[in-house]
Amino acid sequence: MDETAPEGKTKFTIGDSTFIIDNRYEFLKIIGRSAWGFAVSAIDHKINSRVSIKKITTEEDLDEVKNILREIKLLNFFNHENIIKMYNIELYPDTRNYNDLYIVTDLMEADLHRVIRSEIELTNEHIQYLMYQLLRGVLHMHSADVIHWDLKPSNVLINSNCDLKISGFKLAKECGKAVKIDEWICARWYRSPELMLNCSVFTKKADIWSCGSIFAELLGRSPLFPCKDSVDFLWCITQLLGTTSPDDIFFIDSPAAETYIANLPDKEKTSWSSLYPNADPLALDLLDKMIVINPEKRWAASHCLEHPYFKDLHDIEDEPLASESFNWDFENCEPSIGAVKNLIYEEASKFHH
Repeated sequence: MDETAPEGKTKFTIGDSTFIIDNRYEFLKIIGRSAWGFAVSAIDHKINSRVSIKKITTEEDLDEVKNILREIKLLNFFNHENIIKMYNIELYPDTRNYNDLYIVTDLMEADLHRVIRSEIELTNEHIQYLMYQLLRGVLHMHSADVIHWDLKPSNVLINSNCDLKISGFKLAKECGKAVKIDEWICARWYRSPELMLNCSVFTKKADIWSCGSIFAELLGRSPLFPCKDSVDFLWCITQLLGTTSPDDIFFIDSPAAETYIANLPDKEKTSWSSLYPNADPLALDLLDKMIVINPEKRWAASHCLEHPYFKDLHDIEDEPLASESFNWDFENCEPSIGAVKNLIYEEASKFHH
């Protein structure tokens, strides 16, 4: 332990970032860096396990601090095999005037983005098991009235044994909650049509489209809709799914988008088997139920899990639902950085009674 560290703490520096955390943690190596800060792997000697520790320096940005609070509250709420588990929150200094916080979670070996772009072979059995776990986690999340809203390969973490956990909850939303247009910053390639076309209210089915996009990327090792913007997206989905009937785009609020779609040339639907000739036909049948423009016709997570593609994995007794809905009241707290940081402090205190 660094001798300059406060009592009971260990201290180490990564680049220009200094970690000061409980001495129960033994630093191993850097595992990542994001806009929020560094992440490292460590041994947690209290639980005798390897963990991930993400350091976040709180900024003077209300939206970002609220995102941190949202992710912490959701991770503290969920307890499911396919959702990343949070073991601890450390603050430094350990007062309400803290500057840094450390989120301790499961340590995973990779994310799907890295795996898809690697040379690792993905068999039908691999893809089947990964998609089963993803939908199993989404089912649990949705049963708590939580929409992830940012499902993409980099937010799906896996280990070499194919265990899968969903992460990245900072943009999660309450089911049926109206959302401001300028909040729509989730990954464009995985957005559902209703999100891409700026609909103010959306449902859990938005996540199913994202899951379907991930499914297709696992099958083909490239994104299904690598679009540049919403106009390009409309063209891409028409090329793949064919001409859309007016009834299936009832959710579009934009007259300009409606006009653009109406003026697109007629197009037959592209067969999934022509895109993925080596895929299991049952996989393609399920994919066809997930990549559906009309959210009312898009299958729910529970329905997807019942599909014959998962006949060897599906077990309703082993697909637990949340015991209660997630409480979103904190979203209505006083809109100040101090108030939100205080709520983060209270959340961290739950680990240090």
